[in-house]
Amino acid sequence: MDKLHIGLRAAIWSAALVVGMAMHASARSAPAPGSPPSSQRAMDAASEARILALAPERINVADVRDVLSHAPAPRVICLQGSLAPISMRPFAEFLIAMGYPESQLRDPADGSFSHGSFADGEKLAGTLAWYYESEGMRPMLIGHSQGGMLAIRALYELAGEFNDKITVWNPLTDRSEQRSTIVDPIDGIERPVVGLKLSYVTALATGKLPRILLGQWTMVSRLRAIPDTVEEFTGFIIEWDGIAGTPPGSEAYHAIGSAKVRTVWLPNATSHIAMPQAKELAVNPVTRAWIDHYVPGENAVPPTDAGIDASNILHAADIWFSVKKHWCLEAQKLVRARQAADPNKGTGG
Repeated sequence: MDKLHIGLRAAIWSAALVVGMAMHASARSAPAPGSPPSSQRAMDAASEARILALAPERINVADVRDVLSHAPAPRVICLQGSLAPISMRPFAEFLIAMGYPESQLRDPADGSFSHGSFADGEKLAGTLAWYYESEGMRPMLIGHSQGGMLAIRALYELAGEFNDKITVWNPLTDRSEQRSTIVDPIDGIERPVVGLKLSYVTALATGKLPRILLGQWTMVSRLRAIPDTVEEFTGFIIEWDGIAGTPPGSEAYHAIGSAKVRTVWLPNATSHIAMPQAKELAVNPVTRAWIDHYVPGENAVPPTDAGIDASNILHAADIWFSVKKHWCLEAQKLVRARQAADPNKGTGG
C-alpha cells in the first residue's frame, strides 16, 4: 500500500469520525445481497452523551430500546457446527428478538444468518479485519461445536500463530484484497491484520474429541488455551457431552495471557445439537424477563414455569449479556474517538 493511498484512507476515516458515527440505516431490515457495509450517519451530542452514560455491565431493556438501538452495532458472525442441517439461524433470530440489529447478523453477500464451520481460519481472520476497517467496530464471534473451534482458530490466526501475515478478505466479493494491513478506523493509522484484538468471542460445546476424529491436530492442544487476540472469551461446556467428548473433570478454558476467559459448565441435560434453538426464549414473557435481568455470577435460578422448553436459557442469557455489553463498549469507543477528532462536537459545539 503506497503512502498516498494510506494517507487518503486515513484522511477519509478521520473525516468520517468528525462528521458522524457508524449507524445502520435500518436496524430491522436485511441488506440486499451484495450491498456494501452500513453507511455512516451523524449523531447529535445528546445521543452521544446517552451512549457514554451507559454502564456496560448493567444494560437493561430501556437501554437497548432507547439508546443502543439508535447506535452503531458491531458485526456478529455466527458459526454453525459440522452438521449442515443444524444452523445458527435460530440463535441469530434470538439476538434479533432481544433487540440486536438484524443487518449486523446477516452476511452482507447472501443475507444468511449462519456461516459454515469447515472454512479457512486465515480467511475468517482477514474477513474480521475487513469488517473492522469498513464498519469501525470490532466484530464478535459466536461458534457452536465445530464453529467454536473455527472461532478459536481465528484468534490464533490473528495472533500470528500460523502465518506472519494475514491478507484482508472482502466478504462482498469473496476475494483477497492483496494487502495485509488495514487503516484503523479509530485513529486512522495503518496497522497489520496480525495482532488485531476482538472484543468478544464464545464457543458452545466445542470439544477435543471431534478435533481428533476430524484430524484437526493443530487445534487439539490449543482448543482450551485462549490467546490475547480477544478481550473476553466465554466457553460453554456440557458435562457428559458424548459428541464433544467432555466428561466431568474435562479441561476448562484458560487464558494464555491477558484475555478475560470464563468457562460455564452446563448441565448434562443440555442437548449438544439443540443449543442454537433459542428464539422462543426471547418471545416467551417469562423467559424473556429472566434473560433481561440475567447477570453472570449472581446465581439466578432459571424459571421452571415458562410453559416452554427453557433448557437453553443459561447460555442464551449469558451470551446476550456479553453481546449487549460489548455493543455498548464498542459504541462508546467510537463516540470517544469521534469526540477526540473534533472536541467541539462532544460539547454540542
